Amino acid sequence: MLQTPKGFKFAALEAGFKYNGRNDLALILSDTPAVAAAVFTKNKFQAAPVTVGKEILAESQIVRGAIINAGLANACTGVEGIEDCRESLILAAKYLGISDKDLLPSSTGVIGPRFNMDKWREVAPKLKGALGNSDAVEAAKAIMTTDKFPKLAWGEIGCDGKPVRMLGMCKGAGMISPNMATMLGFITCDAEVDPEWWQDALRRCIDKSFNCVTVDGDTSTNDTVMAFANGASKAKAESDENKANLEALLLDICQQLSYMIVQDAEGGTKVMHINVTGAASDEDAELMVRAVGNSPLVKTALFGEDPNWGRIVAAAGRSGAEFDPEKLTLSFGKIVVFEKGKPIEGDMDALLEPIMRKQDVQVNITLGDGKGSAMLQASDLTREYININADYRS
Repeated sequence: MLQTPKGFKFAALEAGFKYNGRNDLALILSDTPAVAAAVFTKNKFQAAPVTVGKEILAESQIVRGAIINAGLANACTGVEGIEDCRESLILAAKYLGISDKDLLPSSTGVIGPRFNMDKWREVAPKLKGALGNSDAVEAAKAIMTTDKFPKLAWGEIGCDGKPVRMLGMCKGAGMISPNMATMLGFITCDAEVDPEWWQDALRRCIDKSFNCVTVDGDTSTNDTVMAFANGASKAKAESDENKANLEALLLDICQQLSYMIVQDAEGGTKVMHINVTGAASDEDAELMVRAVGNSPLVKTALFGEDPNWGRIVAAAGRSGAEFDPEKLTLSFGKIVVFEKGKPIEGDMDALLEPIMRKQDVQVNITLGDGKGSAMLQASDLTREYININADYRS
């Protein structure tokens, strides 16, 4: 059963920014001021809501929530796009009875077009009446673009002798190989937290979740993950134990959501779990998992259920990682197919057929006895991915 943290309300409305006949605007609002943490894209072309969101958080980490639109990214729209973003916050805040600095903006969709601000002026007066009449599932649906299903995860722990709830939602299916977060993600929590610790905890959890997935090797202009904690449970995450437990829950939520993104990859049918161990450093291991996970040849072989080890070792060899090829061992699941510089003899295809038919395929690479390691979840590359992205703007 869906568990919503205390003191948070949701709204989902149809604004008609790009889509017709569906909700494309979501609002997440805390009844009381909440501590906000956020991690944004490192893409040099940063969307207007990323720029404005950073400005708001630079002034204060205490806000009330986020407003998110789907269909138009408000990216590469110049100064005018930033002005549009700020005006949208002013309009929303006016009808919600809060400050425009209380809302963090977020957008997803087509890069380039500006908002039709008349649509914002039409929908803004409806926000207050809609607040609380939608649940988190409806809000998650409103922020979808090419997603096939809404992505939510939730959980509860004991903290300071009281129950604490956390709920996360995200959207994303394409343009995903993040170097910060992934697409859009929003997490609500009713614990009372220290702002600096909350920000650090979110970044640590993102590095172990959203930063460990890839669909197509692209990092968006809009990638954002935000986390809000309003203290409505009256539970304080002050002790080391309570902080550790709360961060463990945050990590679990982030990892569930990031897996769903790869599971829902545009046109995707499989998830490849790539694990590299024994590397000279974590950096070398990271180079290798991304080379393998982003290789079109590896990804198409995965789609075809072909255990083509040659494509994997070739990707590993060009990754830029320092390693001795004679020490590399490659396995699918528990079945070793390559070691000491050459393949294992025998009919490996027959042995691997049951593994390759599964939705989740484990690819394990050991490079030696180094302490470096990394993992990445990657989708396959299918004909449908091309169909979706060839027609995305139409």
